[in-house]
Amino acid sequence: MFNKFEKFILSSIKSVTSRRIILTLTLIAFILSVLMIAPSKLVLAKMLPGKDNDTFNIYVSLASGSSIEQTNRVTQCVSSYVVKEKNVLDTEVFLGMGSPLDFAGLIKGSHFKNSENVAEIVLNLTKKHHRDEPSYMMVQRIRPLIQSNCEKLYPNTKISFVEPPAGPPTMAAIVAEVYGNNPDGIRKITKDIESIFHKTDGLVDIDIMQDEVYETFEIIVNSTKIAKSGVDIKQLNNIIYLAFEGMQIAVKNSEIYNDQIPIFLSLSRESKRFTSKDLNAIEMKLSSLKLMNAMGMMIPLTELVTITPKRSNPMIMTKDLHQMSNVVAETDMVSQVYPLIDARDQMIELLSNEYEVTKIGLFNLELKDKKTSELYKIIWDGEMEVTLDTFVELGAAFIAALILIFLLMVIYYKSYTLSAIILLGSFLSIIGVIVGHYIMDLFTADTFFLTATSLIGFIALIGISSRNSLLLIDFTKSLMLDKGMHQAEAIAYASATRSKPIFLTAVAIILASTLLARDAVFGGLGVSLIFGTVAAVIASLVVVPVLLNMSNLEAHFGFREKKAVSINDPL
Repeated sequence: MFNKFEKFILSSIKSVTSRRIILTLTLIAFILSVLMIAPSKLVLAKMLPGKDNDTFNIYVSLASGSSIEQTNRVTQCVSSYVVKEKNVLDTEVFLGMGSPLDFAGLIKGSHFKNSENVAEIVLNLTKKHHRDEPSYMMVQRIRPLIQSNCEKLYPNTKISFVEPPAGPPTMAAIVAEVYGNNPDGIRKITKDIESIFHKTDGLVDIDIMQDEVYETFEIIVNSTKIAKSGVDIKQLNNIIYLAFEGMQIAVKNSEIYNDQIPIFLSLSRESKRFTSKDLNAIEMKLSSLKLMNAMGMMIPLTELVTITPKRSNPMIMTKDLHQMSNVVAETDMVSQVYPLIDARDQMIELLSNEYEVTKIGLFNLELKDKKTSELYKIIWDGEMEVTLDTFVELGAAFIAALILIFLLMVIYYKSYTLSAIILLGSFLSIIGVIVGHYIMDLFTADTFFLTATSLIGFIALIGISSRNSLLLIDFTKSLMLDKGMHQAEAIAYASATRSKPIFLTAVAIILASTLLARDAVFGGLGVSLIFGTVAAVIASLVVVPVLLNMSNLEAHFGFREKKAVSINDPL
């Protein structure tokens, strides 16, 4: 078999036509592999794929001012769907608060939930080895069902699904940070971005991380009337607090407990509930609350206070001492980069009517209001930003590895040509990495992404491929100087002889990498090593010999014509 392979290599490197065919096919394969990433998008890039977890959370958020009963009705609607899932072991509902802090909640701000219009549902699933459907596929399947049926119960209700992150903790897959000095202007831009996100394919769980501005009512005490009526201000405060919040009014002693038992008094839920959210309903409710003055006269509460409508005071968010607001969105089993590009293009088109839009950096935008000349900035963050940073850093590490290997080879061989051949052979392993991800995507239910771990595997392949080329060149040099073989024969014999250790090394790497290929997070690393090793072997045993024969090895190694020695003789 090795003799046939030697003859094949010898005929390939001697024939001009064969050399051109091999190099042309290699160039075409490299170009096609690059085109599979962009613009064809046959292979999609993502920071990390979805992680199969044993739990995930559902956040429920109603409009500001919603009652706990309304929140409970929405959570009951959500629970009615999730309990039907056979892989759900149990659920926990936290009304008016967030669940006990976990990794995902620490990033998403679950500990800040403390109002009647929010709730959190925790779902515990069976172990991933005992179910066929990964948790992220379950979320993708039930999300539209729950949102379409439960969000419509009350206006402005939002239901989002939160999974423990597979990689670095981020607020969301895509975060648009809007900076500016005008709060109303920031609020308007965030609303525009939210509407654009809703129109962008692949984005789900869209929300604005800012308080809603809504109508509220302020009770102003008339101190003059208080003084004339003989009612104490503390008495007025107490009845309002007692009516709507409840308070401790007395204690009870017990023979069982050492501490006194507090007696808590509050109106019933029906008595506290307003008929509608307007000034007349509030005045009617407060007029039913009466105070007794020192003379025993009952005075309606509305005689002592003035009720005025006013706008709420939303929380002001800042970052690095700059006022800002966030618009967040998750991706529905797609990469973050491609929906972001689509959304940014829509922003440039739609916002250009009111603002002068200027691109800042790669994706960021600067907006200048055409009427007021106020400046705003849209800065992208979240997992998308981490993805870009990671890919840039890994790309820089890859380039640095290539440069270092090239310099080491120049020092070792004292030849730029040989160093470039070794470098090119290493670089061609990218063909196997990209094609391998495309093949795996055809056989998996969800998208098989080119991830950060895939690039780590590609960087590791540089050393493996370089080692194969080194074995080939060093043995070729020995055959030429010690055995007196000419360049083409030495390259062909070295390729055939060294193919065995190269194959054995490749098989060991492939078998070991099959364990990684099945992992959710490190699957990209395993696939890169498997298919990249195959490409590296082909490049080392077919492409590199062609390039070596095209260089003048005899002149570089100082080859001198002499009587050939049998290759079976010891060196």
